[in-house]
Amino acid sequence: MTEHRSPDTHFRTSLLEENDGPGTNPTDNQTMGEIIAARFSRRGFLQGSLAATAIAATVSPLALILADDARAAGGSAFSFDEVEAGVDDKHHVAAGYDADVLLRWGDPLFADSPDFDPAKQSAQAQERQFGYNNDYVGYIPIDGSAEHGLLVVNHEYTNPHLMFPGLVTIVEGEAKQAPLSKEQVDIEMAAHGGTIVEIRKVSGKWQVVRDGKLNRRITSNTEMALSGPAAGHDRVKTSADPTGTKVFGTVNNCAGGVTPWGTYVMAEENIHGYFSGELQEGHKEAANYKRLGIPEGAYEWAAHYDRFDIGKEPNEPNRFGWIVEVDVNDPTSVPRKRTAMGRFKHEGAESIVAKDGRVVFYLGDDERFDYVYKFVTAGKFNAEDRAANMDLLDDGTLYVAKFAEDGAVEWLPIVFGQGPLTAENGFASQADVLIETRRAADLLGATKMDRPEDIQPNPTTGKVYVMLTNNSKRKTDQVDAANPRAENAFGHIIEIVEDGGDFTATKGKWEVLLKCGDPSVAEVGATFSTATTANGWFGMPDNCAIDAAGRLWVSTDGQGPKATGRTDGLWAVDTEGEARATSKLFFRVPIGAELCGPLFTPDDQTAFVAVQHPADGGEDWEAFGRPSYYEDLSTRWPDFKPDMPVRPSVVAITKQGGGKIAV
Repeated sequence: MTEHRSPDTHFRTSLLEENDGPGTNPTDNQTMGEIIAARFSRRGFLQGSLAATAIAATVSPLALILADDARAAGGSAFSFDEVEAGVDDKHHVAAGYDADVLLRWGDPLFADSPDFDPAKQSAQAQERQFGYNNDYVGYIPIDGSAEHGLLVVNHEYTNPHLMFPGLVTIVEGEAKQAPLSKEQVDIEMAAHGGTIVEIRKVSGKWQVVRDGKLNRRITSNTEMALSGPAAGHDRVKTSADPTGTKVFGTVNNCAGGVTPWGTYVMAEENIHGYFSGELQEGHKEAANYKRLGIPEGAYEWAAHYDRFDIGKEPNEPNRFGWIVEVDVNDPTSVPRKRTAMGRFKHEGAESIVAKDGRVVFYLGDDERFDYVYKFVTAGKFNAEDRAANMDLLDDGTLYVAKFAEDGAVEWLPIVFGQGPLTAENGFASQADVLIETRRAADLLGATKMDRPEDIQPNPTTGKVYVMLTNNSKRKTDQVDAANPRAENAFGHIIEIVEDGGDFTATKGKWEVLLKCGDPSVAEVGATFSTATTANGWFGMPDNCAIDAAGRLWVSTDGQGPKATGRTDGLWAVDTEGEARATSKLFFRVPIGAELCGPLFTPDDQTAFVAVQHPADGGEDWEAFGRPSYYEDLSTRWPDFKPDMPVRPSVVAITKQGGGKIAV
């Protein structure tokens, strides 16, 4: 998920055509589209220009060129009655299931938290309430329980036009947003970060424990430590922190993860939007920041806080773009930004214990033409001693993926002194390499991907699934017989098998599991099985989850009336046997929302999902007629009630009467 501020309206929103970042990779490294095309071209797929499609969306020539013969499917691992795809303002879940809102933006988290009042917001209140635009959802059992644990949730970004009543006014038929006050910026900063909250299942329903001793809010002002190779380096020192070891806050926490030792990791993604100003001419960080799209100036924080003005604090951006680890067992602990895991626009940090005890994290860099990574710890996981694991993330090897035409994948180590990562190319240490992870990966010749988002290792099958959301910016003049990947509007999913089933391996094999989009439109070239119904196909895969049974669930970001005629949701995807590539719609979100999370409890009896930015972009729906700003919700929805799903929320999905989901 990427935030965007339109230059005309200054609204941050989540537009399909603009939510894939500035696209800052200048290299001529091979793209995944070129590699897929070369790999499959020998099969003699149809080539030629695209016919007009039956839906209002840009389609990918690659999908046409790579179209497989549809596979008949049977023997699905999932059992439920599929939801009907469509568009409205409600949650929809499969028959026989309940979808209960557990937490909404502004809900109290502590015994002394004030109740939410959109007309009387303050930073002090928000610091004691559930934050905005919830993304990653994780569950950490208490005493091993699947019905009592800590819910950990990222708060990615803020939509001020939906947060603050009266901020948007209609002037001569056009929506205008007023500049944010310092108080409103402070509320935004308090609404970022993460939430740790105790929850318990009572009589089949989940409840928040408001007096939980481990409950905590993490914000854009929470004190954090830099650790690992870049800690203390000159390039991370500022006037507020001359040691280069102490950072205030975390921003744009998209997907994340929970470690095997029960800590919470938060991925800092689109950091470029928070910085404004200009570097002095010839500044040494200019190329580094350009590669990350810094500064974009989407937020107004620099107007009130100098640290977000790169002209005044030129090193501050180097203190963001990391993986943050939080010890949830101590609400006073200092979160640590683990610099050994690299600096880029992190999406996700899902992990698995390898055969030899080392821990492997898979990491996506969510931008057009950027890369897939993994991090392998140097030390081994100790299941008997939690304390022995607490600094595992400070020492290890970061790798970037290079995908070959013959279906091989190679993991290239990002290590100072190896290959091109030397002084001759401007690196003086491993700290330099990690601060400029993208440039290091460029020099290594990594494969340019179409927005790598969530990446999930499957402990049951040993496979790894990479969500590639889309790349609408690939131009048609780049298309030829060997390079037919233009305007990938719907995305695809790649399946990796590491050599020997060893997640630490530096080589493996890859395959395309799915090319997404509407399979009824031949030009799209989607490869869902023939058992996939008109409701079951999807586009724009974003987050995913592997449940305890080893089954893949995929959530989407960017679907809507203009792109697909349906809202985003959660799909169950078969990956094995005759049913491979069959997909079924399980849960659907309201207009304007994307679905994040998802997360299954260890007993597979609950799926937690995050419904982010509902009602944003509502002009796509005739019932709205124009954007759905907060002050107008009551007129837009005549039956509006406070409990309607118009605030970002976490939803708990359970089977009526109990039992495992989709079994």
